[in-house]
Amino acid sequence: MSGSDLHKSAIVIDALVISKWSRAVFEEMRAGGITAASCTTSVWEGFQTTMTAIAQWKRWFREHADIILPVRKAADIRRAKAEGKVGIILSWQNTAAIDNDIRNLELFHDVGVRIVQITYNTQNLVGCGCLERFDPGLSDFGREVVAELNRLGILIDLSHVGPKTAEDTILLSKQPVCYTHCAPRALYEHARNKTDAELRFMVDHGGFVGFSTYPVFLPKGYDTTVDDCVAAMEHVVDVVGEDNVGIGTDFLQDQDKPFYDWVAHDKGTARRILVRRDDGPPRMPKGFERLSQFGNLTAAMERRGWTEGRIRKVMGENWLRVFGATWGG
Repeated sequence: MSGSDLHKSAIVIDALVISKWSRAVFEEMRAGGITAASCTTSVWEGFQTTMTAIAQWKRWFREHADIILPVRKAADIRRAKAEGKVGIILSWQNTAAIDNDIRNLELFHDVGVRIVQITYNTQNLVGCGCLERFDPGLSDFGREVVAELNRLGILIDLSHVGPKTAEDTILLSKQPVCYTHCAPRALYEHARNKTDAELRFMVDHGGFVGFSTYPVFLPKGYDTTVDDCVAAMEHVVDVVGEDNVGIGTDFLQDQDKPFYDWVAHDKGTARRILVRRDDGPPRMPKGFERLSQFGNLTAAMERRGWTEGRIRKVMGENWLRVFGATWGG
């Protein structure tokens, strides 16, 4: 099977996209053969702003029903594939949106949120992010949040979470947890990257690893190519096995410098917590600059000598299994 045919027939899941949403972006996602994508609706935002963002998604689901559909169960991803549409998974990169009221998690589940990262880089009432100086682990309130996320069937994400808070969550959770978008620290030293020991600990306790193609977290920075991404991803596969790896690109298509500056500061307005090696708006790897070029990632896997079975697993089948175990369907 040729690379293009394999990509077209595969289930392709991107577990983290934080692009500037528009019909043009949705069209690029479909052109790239994406079956489903986890789309960030909240980073630093509180309850009202997050609910407004979800209301906007509800309108987009109506206005662009020819391209996108909402995902609440794993079966919705299969339906998106059958209908040639892009399934949209509503997700958060922080728990700030509950406004410290744990009861709000059920409300957000009711309106479609299916993946929640418990902290974004810094400390909140749940626990610590990976860019705090000290990480004492999950708070007692955080333990309640984890239990409620488990009860509701919302997948817990630990990508930006501190190592002790992540360890506590992995040990406490009754459901699989994951890193939706991370890169290996063995290849590049960065606080957002995960050590091989952390990757193994996640998978040894039933969790899952999504690999991020965001160049800032990779050795060559903005000189990273799509082939470099697959080489780095292969390191993760070698550490935890091909059944336990998927993709979470961290794609920022059409986002601008003001947006990046906002997410780069603690709570959006305090100290700067993200400092890149390169200035200017975020960019994606060479050969994979646009969501419409997702097929180039499959082609790079083939050039690397990956089997068709491994490619299908990593491109989406593995995520589909994890989602089914957490959400049902």
